[in-house]
Amino acid sequence: MALHRFRLDDLPATPWRNGGGTTREVVSLPLGAGIGSFDWRVSVATIAADGPFSEFVGIERTIMLLDGDGVHLRSTDPAHAVDHVLAEPLVPFGFSGDAPLECTLLGGASTSVNLMVRRGRGSATLAVHRTDTTLVADAGLLLSVGDRADVEADGTGQGLANGEGLWWDSPLSFEVRLGGLGASVATVTWRPARR
Repeated sequence: MALHRFRLDDLPATPWRNGGGTTREVVSLPLGAGIGSFDWRVSVATIAADGPFSEFVGIERTIMLLDGDGVHLRSTDPAHAVDHVLAEPLVPFGFSGDAPLECTLLGGASTSVNLMVRRGRGSATLAVHRTDTTLVADAGLLLSVGDRADVEADGTGQGLANGEGLWWDSPLSFEVRLGGLGASVATVTWRPARR
């Protein structure tokens, strides 16, 4: 069983080249793949200033606010028009990485989950579960948000506090039990393209 535990606060933060924020990479698969060769990647970004988002040509992106006031994402590119206010936590928004985006803060700094998937390699879905759930995926990730989540996979149980999670790179089935009214889990489920 290839199950890996992480804690967001323990992940190293990499400053953006434009100085507008930082990124904490959670997982990039296949292991060892760089920014130009991953199949799918999940990171958590802190957006601290207005400015452009990096373009990722050939990548489908999904962003989801974790905390903060949120951001306004805009692109005037006619091929990839985007005009979206990301202000409600835990609501995923998908867009093309081909789009040249400008980001404007709605208040102070914000933190978001970012899922990137290379076109043609497979599909991944970012979702939020607010009730107990069963999760089956070829590979993926889950992140506890709010109160405690208890997760059992292949007979092994783990408790996850807010900001703790698991990722895996081989097929697994999970039973997820949420510990309180404020508990939820964000999940990424990955399915490789069938060749």
